Amino acid sequence: MELLILIVVIAVVVLATMGFVVGSAVRRRPRRAVGRGSRSDTDLSPGVGDDAEVPRDSATRTIDDVGLPAAPEVASPRVAATGAPTTGDAAPADTNLAPALAPQQRPPAETPAPAAGRLVRLRLRLARSQNALGRGLLTLLSGDNLDEETWEDVEATLLVADVGVAATSELVAALRERTKVLGASTPAQARVMLRDELLAQVGTATDRSLRTSVPDRPAVVLVVGVNGTGKTTTCGKVARLLVAEGRTVVLGAADTFRAAAADQLQTWGERVGAVTVRGAEGGDPASVAFDAVKRGIDSGADTVLIDTAGRLHTKTGLMDELVKIKRVVGKHGPVDEVLLVLDATTGQNALVQARVFTEAVELSGVVLTKLDGTAKGGIVIAVQRELGVPVKLIGLGEGPDDLAPFEPEAFVDALLGEPV
Repeated sequence: MELLILIVVIAVVVLATMGFVVGSAVRRRPRRAVGRGSRSDTDLSPGVGDDAEVPRDSATRTIDDVGLPAAPEVASPRVAATGAPTTGDAAPADTNLAPALAPQQRPPAETPAPAAGRLVRLRLRLARSQNALGRGLLTLLSGDNLDEETWEDVEATLLVADVGVAATSELVAALRERTKVLGASTPAQARVMLRDELLAQVGTATDRSLRTSVPDRPAVVLVVGVNGTGKTTTCGKVARLLVAEGRTVVLGAADTFRAAAADQLQTWGERVGAVTVRGAEGGDPASVAFDAVKRGIDSGADTVLIDTAGRLHTKTGLMDELVKIKRVVGKHGPVDEVLLVLDATTGQNALVQARVFTEAVELSGVVLTKLDGTAKGGIVIAVQRELGVPVKLIGLGEGPDDLAPFEPEAFVDALLGEPV
């Protein structure tokens, strides 16, 4: 019995050993290749994504064996980081990396036209756009019969020209009196009479000089107004006026709410060599104005021009902010000029705006822009009479030097045209 058991155990061991040897031999036997591009169910060779135990035995080609065509030479030179052009180097493969460019040089500062006589030079342009007032009145006053209907037409012409009700009544009364005493039988006589009365209304003895130069410190000019009147452009043009007179100017970009307002002001400054002080977009305007005046003091500038944000005259909060700007700037010294920029084409609505600004900040002068378009020349009389503030500058075009000091005689002569 024990012998039988021993025989069975030996047989099992022998069978197991033979099975192991046969299995090993099968695994070592070469496998038959299958069709290219396909794998049979029994093919256990490594495929894509499998880990091959045996490296591939096929030779690997190098870049020299591929035979790629030679890279063409680059015709245009590449700009080095130093800004000098270099040749012979291939352009970098990464197209997202732009080549380093030489820094842009600022264009030389322009020489603005002199301030003296600008209005005279622009008289023809002003005369073409204001015929409704001057020429219309001359036609009426030089008629053979100045009856009541004619005087009503004179009054209507003045009202349409935005002269204002009170000024119109005074002007018509003065014209009536003069025609009774002296008469106006010819256009030349009518022109002399009308010129004298218009000059009386505009005012020839008013001080219209800009306080842009004071001893021992920079003069500070604050420019205010509603949206769209052209404050930033006016600041740039005033800077040109001052540079033409030999002044040094610092511009303060205190309009931190309008997109690109600071960029626009800086462009104006760079064209004439003026420094622009600006702050972060949406920052505190009073802080920018304070820094601009400090920069003017430190640099010994003659004038600091501060451009403020446009504000609706009906918004109390915005007007309070304007008061804050003036108060903060006043810590360096008094504000010498507060110029209100008015759009002359808005007519009597400009007077409503002006009244509110007068209550917020004490105005020292008015800048009338866009007098070259559909504006009525009578707004000059109405603004001065209503506010008691002189018109100091008028804008007669879009050109950089189309801002002129207001000269009453030249202005009235432009309204009336050349004498016959």
